[in-house]
Amino acid sequence: MDRIVGGIMKVCGKLNRSQKSHSKCGFGIVEVLIAAAVLGFLYMAILNLQSGNRDALLRIRGRDGATEVAQNLIDSLGALGIARLTDENLVSCGTGCLTLAKIGEDGTKIPDTIVVSRKWEGQPGIVPNTMTVEYKAVVTVSPNANYLSSNTTQYSDNASETSEQTISHVYAKRLDVKVNWRFKQSTQSITVSGVIR
Repeated sequence: MDRIVGGIMKVCGKLNRSQKSHSKCGFGIVEVLIAAAVLGFLYMAILNLQSGNRDALLRIRGRDGATEVAQNLIDSLGALGIARLTDENLVSCGTGCLTLAKIGEDGTKIPDTIVVSRKWEGQPGIVPNTMTVEYKAVVTVSPNANYLSSNTTQYSDNASETSEQTISHVYAKRLDVKVNWRFKQSTQSITVSGVIR
């Protein structure tokens, strides 16, 4: 048995030595070119992935800033109170909608667009940079009639005369804040709603 195993080992050893002497060492030019092409494709895929991740991060950061701007406007108007948002202080922006007004040069009320700028320092890639976004917000307010409660009472001064008194009260206002901003070649927008009581 040992003689058979030893004979097989000698034959395998001779075959291996004869193949080594006839084979070439190293890599050929074709193998090197194929490896370089594969590495190039992998590198381009990683760069594309990084670019997509950077764009997604910037889009999310821009959307978070727009949400913050809208919520700050709702909180600020809520702090001023509902008395500042009467129909007399607003201007029509279409059918059944009112918006904040500012006084124009000629003394007329015109719709007010609020412009807010936000800046972030960060590194959404290899190079650190500063991102500045300009947000334009338009606040739409529901008319008084949508949140109006009226109470009517009847009273009499004497037996022959009866009077009626109606008291109306606006108990809430709905605010819709639409915020627009530019991202690359498109305009992004969100709308945040709130109620001031």
